This record gives sequence, C-alpha cells and structure tokens, in this order.
Amino acid sequence: MSTLALNIQMHGKLAVIIGGGTVALRKLRALLAAGASVRVVAMAVNPEIAAQRDSGVLAVTLGTYAVADLDGAFLVIAATDNSEVNLQVCADARERGILVAVADNPATGDCTFPAVLQRGDLEIAVSTGGRCPTFAVEVRDCIAEHIGNEYGTILHHLAGEREKLLTNGSPGTYNTQVLRSRARRLLAEFTERKESFP
Repeated sequence: MSTLALNIQMHGKLAVIIGGGTVALRKLRALLAAGASVRVVAMAVNPEIAAQRDSGVLAVTLGTYAVADLDGAFLVIAATDNSEVNLQVCADARERGILVAVADNPATGDCTFPAVLQRGDLEIAVSTGGRCPTFAVEVRDCIAEHIGNEYGTILHHLAGEREKLLTNGSPGTYNTQVLRSRARRLLAEFTERKESFP
C-alpha cells in the first residue's frame, strides 16, 4: 500500500493513546519527543506511563474505552491487547475525522509510526507501511552505523548558511545550488577525515 511520508508538527496537539502496555509506551515516547500533549486511556498502565502521569507530563484515564475519550484529539493510537477494541477505536476515530494508528493491524488505520534515526535536527525515517516494523528497525540500525552525529552538526551549519541566504534575498534556485554544493563539500571533507584515521 502506498503511503505519504509526512512530518507533522505535534506541539500543542492532543494525541490519545488507548492502551497502557509496552506498545502504548513506545508510541508515548515518540509522541512526547515530538512535543504532543498526550492522554492515555487504559484499564491499567505500564509503570513508566504511571511515572510520567505522576510527574504531570500526561493525563491518564483508568477504565474501559468510551468514544468520549477521543474528544479534542488530533491523533488517536489504538494500542490495546484486544483487537476488537482497537477496531472500534479505529471506527470511532474515522467517524469523527481523526487520524488513527492501529498498533496490531496497521492497514486498518490511517498512519503508522516509522523507525526514526535522529542526529541533531536531522531525522531519517524508515517505514514498511506497517507490514514489518521490526525490519524497519533493522534498516534504521544499519543506517545508524553510517550516519553519525556529525551529520547533525553539518545540518546545523547548513541551516545557518541557508538563513543568511534567505535574509539576503537570494533567489531560491541559487540557494539550492549553493547549499547542495556546500553540503557535498562538507560531507566529502568529513569522509576524508574519517578515512584518514586507522
């Protein structure tokens, strides 16, 4: 199934996770890292989720799922250990026009979570469209062996140069050519330095 690779600004947007186990915890970590406001609804929650609740990072509603739990949500994650509940959450979210990810049956939802490699502000996302998330993790880890933190540093420098070019009012095509050339040069310099060490 074809999907659209898209980064979404989650700051200030509410994500509701239905479920409180280890899968819910993984999704929670990604959402918090993205700056989302998060509410978890579950019969019981993982100790780390409980600790996040106790520190005021997120809201937790203990109990069975009800459609009202989706109120105000921008994104819903169905991550219970009950596939029927997950399908109901998906149907309810769709009916309300809310994006939904279904952990145990990604094809039924609207979106999936990729495996992400972070190097400073550089993000490299690997997705299998939910078909085999563990393979996406393996590919991400393989890429991580070749893409170190220096890529984040290079991005930081290039972003500064881009800001100067935009401030100077240079044409977009010129900016692209200059920045691509500079990026190639910085990457080549790094590769040469790396190869010169035994």
